[in-house]
Amino acid sequence: MLKPVEMDLHHHGDAEVAPGLVDLAVNVRRQPMPAWLADPIAATLTELAAYPDATRATAAVARRHGRAAGEVLLTAGAAQAFVLLARAIEARRPVVVHPQFTEPEAALRNAGHQVDRVLLREADGFRLNPALIPDDADLVFVGNPTNPTSVLHPAADLAALARPGRVLVVDEAFSDTTRRPGVPGEPESLAGRTDLPGLVVLRSLTKTWGLAGLRIGYVLAEPALIGKLAAAQPLWAVSTPALAAAEACASPAAVAAEREIAAELAVEREHLVAGLRGVPDVTVAGEPASAFVALRVPGADQVRLELRKRGYAVRRGDTFPGLGADWLRIAVRDTATSDAFLAVLTDVVKERQ
Repeated sequence: MLKPVEMDLHHHGDAEVAPGLVDLAVNVRRQPMPAWLADPIAATLTELAAYPDATRATAAVARRHGRAAGEVLLTAGAAQAFVLLARAIEARRPVVVHPQFTEPEAALRNAGHQVDRVLLREADGFRLNPALIPDDADLVFVGNPTNPTSVLHPAADLAALARPGRVLVVDEAFSDTTRRPGVPGEPESLAGRTDLPGLVVLRSLTKTWGLAGLRIGYVLAEPALIGKLAAAQPLWAVSTPALAAAEACASPAAVAAEREIAAELAVEREHLVAGLRGVPDVTVAGEPASAFVALRVPGADQVRLELRKRGYAVRRGDTFPGLGADWLRIAVRDTATSDAFLAVLTDVVKERQ
């Protein structure tokens, strides 16, 4: 168990991006928006004089996950959910499992919490070990699949962390990017579980549907906890266009499209990972399962800068607790983009040997 070391927890991939660079730093899919999503969003532009009403979108999300409407809270992105949890939960010992997205810890610290870190090990493939979580931790944050390592933890290991008196927050922002051959739906997701005490599942519509600028996500939890979070949320926190997006993305057509995208992504990810494993001095973290890959390469800070000179933006890894200066995160793109990047990365690494 480690106390936090000061680092820039608010650094994100968008800070790496600049005009003219191929963006491998941001984990947002950049494909044309389908009509079933674009049309409902566009239709709301004539309705903006009215205050947002989340009733229909909340019901649609609840139906998608087989839950009651009282177990759903729509938020202005998953980032707002982190802030609400940090402000609404009176935790004695909050714990964040790292490496993972840094905003949960930042939100906790900004709300005045003293945060403990549990660091997963590269030697273990960055897989979750439930035994590492202190018994007295009453608020636990863990990502699944985890950003930045792309590791997908078994649902049983996550469920083992739930207990009375503890709030267990599972960030599933990238769950819709995962698949397992022969397994329907999203493997290892807890979004439909209502039997685990204190379970909170966070979801985002930003990644797969390219809605980072719209700010839409949601919380799934027991009604009493949803009520606490709603009381801490500003009025009309989610815009009418964002609510339309949430409703559209909860439809059966959207879920089916996500499964197709996840299957395509798996092929593109396997292609990228195979290529990375052929680059000298590069080590891929764990078994990647999402829309990004973490890799270790000596002198990664200088490699990143050299890649920028040659047209590629990648995410630095030293701002993720549990990684360090020899780590980078790479977004999965189409195979042609990956091949071009791999050729440049290989040249950069060989020139440094």
